[in-house]
Formats: sequence, structure tokens, C-alpha cells
Amino acid sequence: MNQPATHESSLGYFRWAFIVTALGLILGAVLGWQTTGTIGGMATVFFICTVLAVLEISLSFDNAIVNANKLKEMTPLWQKRFLTWGIIIAVFGMRIVFPLAIVAIAARIGPWDALVLAAREPAEYARIMNDAHLPIAAFGGTFLMMVGLSYFFDHEKKIHWLRGLEKVMARSATIRGIEIAFVLALMLVFSWLIGGEEASVFVHCAIYGLLTFLAVEVVGELLDASQQTMSAAAKGGLGAFIYLEVLDASFSFDGVIGAFALTQNLFVIAIGLGIGAMYVRSMTIMLVEKGTLAEYRYLEHGAFYAILILAVIMYAQTLVHIPEVITGLGGAALIGLSLWSSIRHNRRERVEDHARQEELHA
Repeated sequence: MNQPATHESSLGYFRWAFIVTALGLILGAVLGWQTTGTIGGMATVFFICTVLAVLEISLSFDNAIVNANKLKEMTPLWQKRFLTWGIIIAVFGMRIVFPLAIVAIAARIGPWDALVLAAREPAEYARIMNDAHLPIAAFGGTFLMMVGLSYFFDHEKKIHWLRGLEKVMARSATIRGIEIAFVLALMLVFSWLIGGEEASVFVHCAIYGLLTFLAVEVVGELLDASQQTMSAAAKGGLGAFIYLEVLDASFSFDGVIGAFALTQNLFVIAIGLGIGAMYVRSMTIMLVEKGTLAEYRYLEHGAFYAILILAVIMYAQTLVHIPEVITGLGGAALIGLSLWSSIRHNRRERVEDHARQEELHA
């Protein structure tokens, strides 16, 4: 879907993100004062909120690119719904409700008891969350791996960044279910490396991640197809919305779990990651309205490679601890390289166009 041209400056897209940042950091400072009663404690919480926001942005920049890729196909009504309701679900659902739900299920207690546990016994709350890391990594890693592979295993894909590799994957896409077979094989390898009872937990949750991806794809297609029969303008509606919400959830797993390395306070985590989520929203809007994905042809490729790297890292974290900074920097490096390649391609095209124009006038 073609987007209307906009002349808003890039900083203008981040207006609300800046406002939420100011409010969030003030709230973090107040929370730090209330919990510690010292200037040092207040400054510490303020700093942690800032670091968490940066962590979320670094881990989720590829999420913004993928969101923009999907949003450009959606109707303006569903774009607006995703950028309003979707951000509320992302901030409150994934940064607050999701960790509470995990603790409630793992500890077999009610949601309210989980909230009380987070407020009164943050160390025990963090321990339960860390114990749940393996099933979360298996589920989220599998879902994200399917997202990344589905982008490259597409026989209709014409633009290739790493030409040799991507052409092979595009040709291989004619083999039905090849990406599923690849994920299942990788799943078995990691379950063998993990071993013991944890291996069965890993496989069980990874299968759920795979089934969730397939279910979202099927439900999305059915919903959007039914809407399209009612109105051609309804394409890219509820199905795409559900897909993006599940995708955001998968991206959020790593950030939520990693945040406990910095603080065990659920509310500080929610503030820091919520600030970061607002910047992701702003980047998404800017990418859609400015047509950045069309202007930089390899930017999507970098984002989906970053997704695949994140998926592999989530699998690897079931065996060894990998600092979140490596995850964030790895994704940022891939996106930066794809941007650089896109700029080089654009320059080369301009030079070739100029040469053709000179030949015509000669």
C-alpha cells in the first residue's frame, strides 16, 4: 500500500517517545526515592531505567523494520489500531502482564499473588523468571527463526543482498516445508546438547513455538481473506494485527529476561522497557511514512538476518549465558551493514543513470 508523502522531520516522529521518556525517568526517580529513601538510590534507579530503555531499543530495532514491512500492507485503520492498541499491549501486556503470568504459572499462584510477590519479594520473583528462561528461549527462538526463514525461503523473492546464499534459499522454497524441517533438525541438535529432563522441556516448548507460528499464519490468512471478500480495502486487517502482536511478544522475551540482570524490580523493568517500546513505535511510523524500506532496499534483509541471529542466540542461551549487549550489537551491526550496502547500491544506480543520460544527449 502506498503511503502518503510526509514532510515531517525525523525528530518529529519521536515527539511522544521523548515525552514518555521524560515522564518515565521522573517516575523511575520517584520510585527509587520511595524504595531507598536516598539520593544515591534514586540516581541508581534512574540510571537502570535509562540502560533498560537503550537495551530495548538495541534489541528491537529489527522489530521496528519488520513491523514497518507488515504495516505498509495494512489499511490506515488497522495501522492506527496497531500503533495505538498495539503499543498498549506491548508496554503493559508484554512488559508487565507477561512476566506476572509466567510467575503465576510457574509458582502455581494467582495473578494478584504474583504481583504481590514482585513487590514484596523481588529476589524470589526474579528467581522464578530466570528458572523459566529455558522454555521461553525455546518458544521465542523457534517462533523468531520461523519468521526469519519464511522471509528468505520465498521463491517469489527477487531482491537479494547476500546473493549466493539468498538465491539458494529462494530456489529451495519450492520444496514444501523446508524451513520447518530445518527448524526441527536444529531443535533436535540443541535438545541433544542440553540433555536430561531439560531436553524434553526444550523440545516441548519449541514445538509450541512452531505451532504458534503456523497457527498465526493460518488464522491471519483466514481472517484477512474473509475481510477481503467483504471489501477489497480490508486487506491487511485483524490477521496482520495478530501476527505483529505475537511477533512483538517473541522479540520481548529476550529483553524481559535480560532486564533481571540489572534489577529485580518489576516496575523499574516495566518503566525502562516501556520507554524503549515507545522509540520502537516511533521508528516504525517513520519507516512507514518516509518509505525508508523502499529507499534502502537491503534494510529489510539486515533486519531478518538479525532476527535469525537473535533466534540462534536464544537457543544458545539454553546452554551458555550470552550478554544482552552482544545480542543488541550483533543485530545493530547487521542492520548497519545492510544500510551501508543499500546506500552503495543507490549511489551506483545514480552514477549509471547519469552515464545513460549523457549517452542519450551525446
